[in-house]
Formats: sequence, C-alpha cells, structure tokens
Amino acid sequence: MPILDNLAKAAKDFFIEEGEEPAPTAARPLPNAAPAVNTPPTASFSPTAPLATQPEQRHLDHIQSLLAGNGKDFVAYTKMVKSMAASGLSGPVLYQTAFNAFAAVTGLDLPTLLTSADAFEQALAADRARVQERHRAKLGEIQLPKAPPSTLVELQKQEQQLQTELTELTRQLEVKQQKLLQIQQQRQQEHQKATAALASYELANAAAAAELQAHRQAANSFLLGASVFPPTSTK
Repeated sequence: MPILDNLAKAAKDFFIEEGEEPAPTAARPLPNAAPAVNTPPTASFSPTAPLATQPEQRHLDHIQSLLAGNGKDFVAYTKMVKSMAASGLSGPVLYQTAFNAFAAVTGLDLPTLLTSADAFEQALAADRARVQERHRAKLGEIQLPKAPPSTLVELQKQEQQLQTELTELTRQLEVKQQKLLQIQQQRQQEHQKATAALASYELANAAAAAELQAHRQAANSFLLGASVFPPTSTK
C-alpha cells in the first residue's frame, strides 16, 4: 500500500546510519497545532531600532545545539513525527504511529519520552533566562558580578558625562554673557560720562578763552590808546 511505503520511507529517512548527516529541511508547523505566538521580549527597544523579523543563523545554531540529543529523546521523536507527517499522516494517528515506531527502535516508554520533553523545555527556558540576563546587563539595567561594563554601558556613561559637561559649559556661557552685558553697560556709561566731561570742558575752555580774548581786545584798545595820551599832572 502507498501509505505503508511512505511510512517505511519515513522511518528509513529518520533512522540514518551513525556518522551520516541528514539533509537540512525547512521547518514545518506541527499538524493540527495552533500557530505559535511569539513572546514579546522583556527588554525595551529604541523606537527607531528595527525589530528582527527572522532569527539570525547564529541564534538558530545555538538553539539547535541546545536541542542536540542522543537520538533517543523527545527531540528525536519530533523528527520522527515530522518525517511521517510528510507521508500524509496527521493528528492522533500521526503521533501514535510515530511513537510506536520510535518506541520499537529505542525502547523508550511514554513517561520517559515526556520526561525528556520536559528536560528540553527546561533547557530552553533556562537558556532564555541567561540570555535575557546578559541582555539586561548589556543595556545597563543590572550589573552582573565580576563582569566588566558592556560597551553600551560605557557609551552611556560617556554620553552622560558629556551632557553634564555641556550643561556646565552652557551655565558658564550664560554667566559670561551676563557679565559681558554688565561690562558693556558700564563701558557705555563711562563713555557717556567721558563724552559729557569733555563737552563740559570744551564749554568752560571756550568761555574762558572768549572772556580772555574780550579783555585782551579791550586792553589793547584802551591801554594802547591811553599810552599815546599820557595822563596830565595835577600840580
């Protein structure tokens, strides 16, 4: 029957010989499973920072290393499920058939298989907690013991220092500007005083010179005239 041929091929594709590497296949959603919901990250992001729409290969490789088992665990069972799903099976029949074939080869019972699933879930959760902790430390939200500050934290400190210095320079500039305004006002007042004093002096000098000139002219007129006709004797 075609379906038995497909199941045989699925089992053959899954149980590869030791040392062989299976060809990479595209990820398939679980049959009859609800769509996965992405859990929003706990860390805050800049509004202008683009959010990733696809995981980076290094992260995929890291997760793959966490799920690398010994071939007799729940991850290996899920590979069996995916392989048999390609043959057209789905739902309870798929998972029961895959488990029967997997148990026949590995000798695992259902409780042991589910315990293995719990171990992988705990490994993923623990790794996620570690990554989030490192991310919070990178953002400067927490400080890990004996860990040097991240580049981002150092840049934040430099930014704050420069902001503080800029604020102080701005304050000093305002003080200098105020002092400059006072000096300019004092200079203007002194300039006005000096100009007024010079004008007053010019008036006084001009008045004295005019008076002196008037008396000199009078003296020249009267005294020189009197020297021509000396005064007569009263004897």
